[in-house]
Amino acid sequence: DPAGSEDPAGAPGCDRMIRTDKRLRLSKWLIVLILCFIWGNSLLPGTDSGNLSGGIMTWINSFLGLGEAGAETLHLLIRKCAHFTEFACLGALLCWRFGMLGKNKAVAFGCGALAACIDETIQVFVPDRGPALKDVCIDSAGVLTGIILLWVGYDYFKKRSTHKSLEDK
Repeated sequence: DPAGSEDPAGAPGCDRMIRTDKRLRLSKWLIVLILCFIWGNSLLPGTDSGNLSGGIMTWINSFLGLGEAGAETLHLLIRKCAHFTEFACLGALLCWRFGMLGKNKAVAFGCGALAACIDETIQVFVPDRGPALKDVCIDSAGVLTGIILLWVGYDYFKKRSTHKSLEDK
């Protein structure tokens, strides 16, 4: 892997992260997989989607014992957190890929926000589903969070490994 010792993670740096063909292929396929997962879930009819998150809600509620009213709020929270989380993963992957291509993080965010808009558009055509602007906002916030987490994590890792290499000299 020709990434070199200065950037073993291949994550985004200040200017541009180290690019290799292997990393570009990996990032591309991971982005395709997460988009298939996200959009595949949007293609589920409302009842199927509700049953999936409802099952998770029932399991969590068995520990918390929130009752009927609390279960409704928990169900909504689970659905929104799932959207946020899957789009945070997408944001981190887009940041990694576009970082290797020397693009600004705004490009990664724009592509993630576009994916969120497509996700909500898909739901127009699915029974018992519908688009919501607030979901685009939640999804876009997830993308931004993923970008920030990757960026901050990389800076921490880079400073730590630079500090360690200076100690070794």
